Amino acid sequence: MLVDEAVEALSSQINDTAIIACSGGIDSTVAAVLAHKAVGSMLQCVYVDTGLMRKGETEEVSRMFADMGIELQVVDASERFFSNLSGVIDPEHKRMVIGEQFIRVFEEEQGRCGAKFLVQGTIAPDWIESGGGERDVIKSHHNVGGLPEDVDLTIVEPLREFYKDEVRSMARELGIKSSERQPFPGPGLAVRVLGEVTPDRVESCREACHIVETSIREAASQGLCDLPWQYFAALLPVRSVGVHGDVRVHGETIVVRAVTSLDGMSARYSPLPHDLLAKISTEITNSLKGHVNRVVYDVTHKPPGTIEWE
Repeated sequence: MLVDEAVEALSSQINDTAIIACSGGIDSTVAAVLAHKAVGSMLQCVYVDTGLMRKGETEEVSRMFADMGIELQVVDASERFFSNLSGVIDPEHKRMVIGEQFIRVFEEEQGRCGAKFLVQGTIAPDWIESGGGERDVIKSHHNVGGLPEDVDLTIVEPLREFYKDEVRSMARELGIKSSERQPFPGPGLAVRVLGEVTPDRVESCREACHIVETSIREAASQGLCDLPWQYFAALLPVRSVGVHGDVRVHGETIVVRAVTSLDGMSARYSPLPHDLLAKISTEITNSLKGHVNRVVYDVTHKPPGTIEWE
């Protein structure tokens, strides 16, 4: 029922070429499939490689859309994003920069395909947390509070009133393979790299995230723990003294985060087994020698914390 209503609404809203950002996450993927059902070839799907994605993400997303029979244009904009994020430390400023650069990329793609509409996978928590009216800004989501004012595209948001559990239900109904994929922030690893976003620091965070995700999935498949709703690593700009072999190291800190939740509006930290955390810590510090020498685990619920660190 939700799918039919969403497709019908999109058909009535879009009467010309539309463009959509497809990150591969469940929200944008569901929005893309709905829009493709509604307007077919009038939809141009674009995946922007910001340089801030997880390990192997670009290849995985490309395969997923190919399997669904939806053409996906991949745009490598990593140099552009890193350049504009240079020196930016404040989390809200990061989101504003990323939101604007996304729009600028789409404006360039718009010029190539003549798009009049921009479809976004915005869901209810995005605009609720981005504030407005009497609502405080918790964090500006790049597709809401991070949007520049001079956008020359009509924005269409088919999932705006839905929560994450409802979007997952729609994904299952649509047969989308990523329906159980854990959430990933729109700004990517930029909000998991606290402090300045540089290629080297992002690469450290990317590798740590890969280790965390792989280790927790393997443990869950072996029945050693429940699979959390979301689980990842963040890189903190906190340096401490450590030692690798006989060599002094002044490295940064990785924090491991794993939570259980229904819709992302609230969450409880996941009590992962200590043996698993020890394995993750050892693998991260061995893989990132000279860069990271300390790993900690976040036991904060939401509230008072948020799921992501920025």
